[in-house]
Amino acid sequence: MRIVIQRVKRASVTIDGKISGKIEKGLLLLVGIHKSDTKAEADWCIRKIPKLRIFEDSEGKMNRSAEEVEGEILVVSQFTLYGDTKKGMRPSYIEAARQDVAEPIYEYMIDKLKKDSGLTVESGEFGAMMQVELVNDGPVTLILER
Repeated sequence: MRIVIQRVKRASVTIDGKISGKIEKGLLLLVGIHKSDTKAEADWCIRKIPKLRIFEDSEGKMNRSAEEVEGEILVVSQFTLYGDTKKGMRPSYIEAARQDVAEPIYEYMIDKLKKDSGLTVESGEFGAMMQVELVNDGPVTLILER
């Protein structure tokens, strides 16, 4: 599993001109699911993400988590995170999970984040053509791999 985590002031995802998910201060998660991933990889990420200390404390140090600042989370599926550009000019996506594997893990991740973190969790739609808008805060961008 490969997740790009962006600390944002706000973010939204739009599908067919309609906003599917929208958050204020929090985390935008671009989630790529590998063909060998299971719910175990998702569980590891779900435990870690809300507790990552990447929000500033009163001294300006990244020492607070999304849980501590009552941040929100926007989850967007992103199979292109497994695009391999080593050969040729067209990326290969053979390492990305097929829809029948990836979609249940993606939906599981959203549901479990909602239940376990207690934070507001919004999402895009698996497999949809989406437009993602964000105001990156910092900028702070991390890559989480499991």
